[in-house]
Amino acid sequence: MNPDRGGIEPGPRKHAKDALFPGTPTPSSMPEWYPELLASVTRQVNTGRSKAIAAANQEILASYRAIGRDILDRQNLEGWGAKIVDRLSADLKRQFPESSGFSPRNLKYMRSFAETWTSEAILQAPLAQLPWYHQIALLEKLGDTETRLWYAAAAVENGWSRAVLVHHIESKLHERSGKAVTNFSATLPPSDSDLAQQSLKDPYVFDFVAMTDRRNERELETQLVQHIEKFLLELGQGFAFVGEQVRLEINGDEFFADLLFYHLKLRCYLVIELKAGKFEPGFLSQLGMYMAAVDDLLAHPDDKPTIGLLLCKSKNNLVAEYALRTTSMPIGVSEWKAEIVESLPEEFASSLPSISELEAELSGGISE
Repeated sequence: MNPDRGGIEPGPRKHAKDALFPGTPTPSSMPEWYPELLASVTRQVNTGRSKAIAAANQEILASYRAIGRDILDRQNLEGWGAKIVDRLSADLKRQFPESSGFSPRNLKYMRSFAETWTSEAILQAPLAQLPWYHQIALLEKLGDTETRLWYAAAAVENGWSRAVLVHHIESKLHERSGKAVTNFSATLPPSDSDLAQQSLKDPYVFDFVAMTDRRNERELETQLVQHIEKFLLELGQGFAFVGEQVRLEINGDEFFADLLFYHLKLRCYLVIELKAGKFEPGFLSQLGMYMAAVDDLLAHPDDKPTIGLLLCKSKNNLVAEYALRTTSMPIGVSEWKAEIVESLPEEFASSLPSISELEAELSGGISE
């Protein structure tokens, strides 16, 4: 007994959340089927939120296109100049003082947007899934519909932020994607060959690399690993970094693969060998041995055969094609370049905007 409490022993101390939710059962008292119910409801909530974001984004684009269409039609009809846009901007700001989306610059973007896309096109995925800032990048950086649609589809599929989208546009990703010289069609099943081909590119642009000696392979490898996030950005979606100078022991002899990755969609390892000079057919045998060792020593029985990528400073495409015919190992050959691309982003976090961000954009648009 506690004399200070009048001889009454204190009962079990209740948690704060028990006071707020007194009827909440404990996890141990839940039936076995409850986790399945919780998972199903969670999926429904996430699906609902995603649909709400997509619907809100479509409303933004439809609204901006309608405004742009009005401006464009009146301009074509009356033949007036840019001063009307300035006046319209000032009047809209007076009528909607809480909004920051009616700057002359943004109104001109809306006009360009309406001029570029028909209403039917913009309401179709994937273009309609991209936020306004992405749309502006497509308008500013690209000059033709086909290329804009290619980048729009890639941005949606890979969840690119605007900065990453601009970087890929400026590095001409659409001209490099799937262009590696490979033997995949002859060495992989058709179901894997196309995906493997599209997973590689030629050339690879390492604009974050500053080499003092262009023939120093070890220095190149070190810089790629030091900037692994940027390296993964250039490799593309689906690659996971496993390690550098990966030790492979074969009957007491040691060998070291330059770089090892795992591709989450292909479900296989990728061995990358770096060469600072021109492609030579003899490089393929060394890479093929590393791939065979990875298959035997590291791969899970359910993994698919390891793929190889030989990165050279230069290559003769026809020589590479002939050389690849001599091996049954699935290998790609590409060049690497250490060029400077103006807008390599420092951050790679990318996702569709939140509902609150979309609501703010719908009411305000982009700031001046």
